[in-house]
Amino acid sequence: MIQRLKDILFGEAARGDSPEASFDETAFAAAALMAEAARLDGHFDRNERESVLALLRDRFELDEASAEALLAAADARIDRSPQILPFTRTIKDRLGEAERIELVEMLWEVIYADGRAHDYEAGLMRRIGGLIYVQDVDMGAARKRALARLGLAGDDAPQRSGGPEA
Repeated sequence: MIQRLKDILFGEAARGDSPEASFDETAFAAAALMAEAARLDGHFDRNERESVLALLRDRFELDEASAEALLAAADARIDRSPQILPFTRTIKDRLGEAERIELVEMLWEVIYADGRAHDYEAGLMRRIGGLIYVQDVDMGAARKRALARLGLAGDDAPQRSGGPEA
């Protein structure tokens, strides 16, 4: 009876037989947040996808196939339910302050992979920052480091634009 209620409330993830159960929980949470950040502007283009895959490979020491599988599972999960709270809770509970700031920087890299941040993406980053306890000053510094790494820093740095319709 209890298992049936869990299945109804939480779906296959509660049973532990979902594709995401085969991944490290922290890596899965990071991948899900990156997938959400990439698709929030209405497009998950090749540049964003390559950015996410490279970040997953580097940060979590994954090979290409593992990074692809992780991103596919995370993207499918976000497609089913775009709730970020379970993922931010995992990040908050499992990562130290410096690692959380590093994740914020990674998310900014994904957002700016297409050269600009949409209002929806900036809003997502404000929510994530609050949920994982990263201060505004650290959010801004992480954004600047991501822009510099992408070669978008300086006076001509891209600004935010409207939502998917913009």
